[in-house]
Amino acid sequence: MTFRGSCLCREVGYEIAAPDGQAAHCHCSMCRKWSGAPLMTYAGFAKQGFRWTRGEALLARFASSEGIARVFCSRCGSNLAAWPSDPSPQAWVAMGTLDDDLGVKPSVHMFVGSKAPWFEITDGLPQREES
Repeated sequence: MTFRGSCLCREVGYEIAAPDGQAAHCHCSMCRKWSGAPLMTYAGFAKQGFRWTRGEALLARFASSEGIARVFCSRCGSNLAAWPSDPSPQAWVAMGTLDDDLGVKPSVHMFVGSKAPWFEITDGLPQREES
């Protein structure tokens, strides 16, 4: 089964062959700045099962930390993925950009040690101080 996603202006599109079953809410300060929200929700996937289907020339990358590039649409600014620059077989897609339901739900809150002080986590998911 293939799952699709796209940016806000719909000029960039992607497909994931299969998610790896992992999804998480990230509360790190970089994700907050990137999204303008108290957290970002990502789903993990195997890089080999991912492909850009349109608009690849519009993609821009920002190295937010050592080893991680944040991939976004240069036209509308949509945050699409967190892409490790190392040979890691896994990357992360911003779940808010999915057009299809992966059937995966977040299972953890990560980096709660740096979460926004004005945001209260009210669900029962496990919370990790770091990753």
